[in-house]
Amino acid sequence: MLNNIGLPGILLIAIVVLVLFGRGKISGLMGEVGKGITSFKKGISEGTKELDAEAKIVETETAETAKDVTPKPEVSAEPEVKIKPEKDKA
Repeated sequence: MLNNIGLPGILLIAIVVLVLFGRGKISGLMGEVGKGITSFKKGISEGTKELDAEAKIVETETAETAKDVTPKPEVSAEPEVKIKPEKDKA
């Protein structure tokens, strides 16, 4: 049904809406829509900042409480003795 509206149909609908509601009412409505979009963007931005702050806090807490699991080198009780081969004195 709405597939064949085209540009003339959209202009006709816009003129009818303008006549029914008046210019002042429509501009006020568009102002409210703009405020709503701005508020939505601000809320998204604040939410992102909160999530980033929480992630940093969790990351620092995990880094501080993490255990050192690197294997320690084994120390033998007896010192290692290297024997040099003797050279023939012939």
